[in-house]
Amino acid sequence: MKEKPVGVIAQFGGQTPLNLASQLDTLGVRILGTSPKTIDMAEDRDLFRAMMDKLGIPMPKALMASTTEEALAAAKEIGYPLMVRPSYVLGGAGMRVVHGDSDMIQYMASASNVSRERPILIDRFLENALEAEADAISDGKGAFVPAVMEQIEQAGVHSGDSACVLPSVSISDAHLETIKEYSRRIAVELGVCGLMNIQYAIAEDKVYILEANPRASRTVPLVSKVCGVAMVPDAVRIIMASTEGKPFDFSTFQEKPIDYFGVKEAVFPFSMFPEVDPQLGPEMLSTGEVLGMAASFGEAFYKSQEGAKTELPQTGTALISVNDTDKGGLDEIGIQLHELGFHLVATRGTARYLTTLGLPCTVVNKLGEGSADILSLIEKGQVDIIINTPSAGQSAQDDSYIRKAAIRQNIAYVTTIAAAKAAIKGISSTRQEGWMQVKPLQEYYRA
Repeated sequence: MKEKPVGVIAQFGGQTPLNLASQLDTLGVRILGTSPKTIDMAEDRDLFRAMMDKLGIPMPKALMASTTEEALAAAKEIGYPLMVRPSYVLGGAGMRVVHGDSDMIQYMASASNVSRERPILIDRFLENALEAEADAISDGKGAFVPAVMEQIEQAGVHSGDSACVLPSVSISDAHLETIKEYSRRIAVELGVCGLMNIQYAIAEDKVYILEANPRASRTVPLVSKVCGVAMVPDAVRIIMASTEGKPFDFSTFQEKPIDYFGVKEAVFPFSMFPEVDPQLGPEMLSTGEVLGMAASFGEAFYKSQEGAKTELPQTGTALISVNDTDKGGLDEIGIQLHELGFHLVATRGTARYLTTLGLPCTVVNKLGEGSADILSLIEKGQVDIIINTPSAGQSAQDDSYIRKAAIRQNIAYVTTIAAAKAAIKGISSTRQEGWMQVKPLQEYYRA
């Protein structure tokens, strides 16, 4: 190399440089910070699971498969639903939630580059789990976790596409401490030098680890800004101290109390592709992200939506169409929208449930059920916000025309109950005196 560098840091460019680290090391390039061996260990599911077993950290049951027959046998052993994905993926590419043998056969038929060296990873999918993630700074001997982020969307939506809030609004103190402790133990056991991102899921009052990435994640700017911690410069100082054989004093890191909220929202390119269904899933679709900060979670969420060009309405008509599994969430959502002054319009099954709650509701036909249907209502500009949660499996595509129409008409829409609840908190914040305050980061830190 003409530049003759001391070495190369491979952990600040996402997954691509991690995938190149071993090749660069083989070519004689010195990898600074986390070693290629550690990187490969985190990617190898068998080695990583063995390490988690050693540490006593639970993971969802998982197997690997290189053929359709092996995949079906794994599915029978673990049980549906399952999360399936290729090895060494970027941005969740090729990840799917499968609900039965026909889904699995179809997935394996479409999967490319599957081999014994690069098998399909098959994990138990934790339904209705709350997902969280933590970024850690480590020198391989100690680790510091500034805070734990809570994903607003439930399990099944890629962490890059889900809105997330920092600090957490619903994770218990006990689970937060467990996540921090697991993160510290994993970073030290792996020998991470620099930054690391760890994904978790909380289901049935138990914290599971999903994966660990020994690199900077897209959440590093969020954590740095909200917590007032310069994570990248700090990580580089640790890496260079390790390179020079100098000890690093972790006592300089202190977790700071945060009495405000930061909400990250993903930015999507759907307006450029109006025929693409904006339904979120395990494969990452977003092309950017924004951050909203405020004294309350609701206002921070509202700001994040404004930043993502999805302004929430303060009043008007709410169109609601949710699957049977999600109807219980209407007890809170329907009542709050009514109290906020929204006129409720719903498809037949949803309307029937809303009326049992004593809420006034106008029934609207689905496409093909009559002339005055959802599509005409949306296209005439008679809807201000849409709450549409599709069912699992093939029927997840049934209401795609609703979501596509929302994109074309630039109408705020949400596709999960969790996001609907957050949106309502955001709308409620507009009714508070002195809402939408704008302050520089320094004022948040001083407070």
